[in-house]
Amino acid sequence: MSSKIHVKTGDRVVVITGSENIRGKMGKVLSVNPKNHRLIVEGVAMVTKHQKPRHQGEPGGTFQKERSIDSSNVMLVCPKCNKPTKIGRREVEVENQDGKKIKKRVRVCKNKECGKEID
Repeated sequence: MSSKIHVKTGDRVVVITGSENIRGKMGKVLSVNPKNHRLIVEGVAMVTKHQKPRHQGEPGGTFQKERSIDSSNVMLVCPKCNKPTKIGRREVEVENQDGKKIKKRVRVCKNKECGKEID
């Protein structure tokens, strides 16, 4: 069983560790692979790929592509306070369509000044 990843697709994150050319960069999470604890961040960790033309008339050449990075190397940026933050989880009671109250777990910013819900 794999543990839960603290970021979701569409979250804004900042890279906190890694090589000098990616450390400190911000980007939006494009995809998450929870099985391997890897994620792809837009505009971060770019790699050059070389591709041959496969069919007649199809161009070949080089192009830039994002490579995956480990989820422990990024920190979520709180959308309310715009600061990198750790994530807490809190249970909140919400009413569904039938009018019943159900408990829902939401992510919470752990900055002392903020403390707002992220989801």
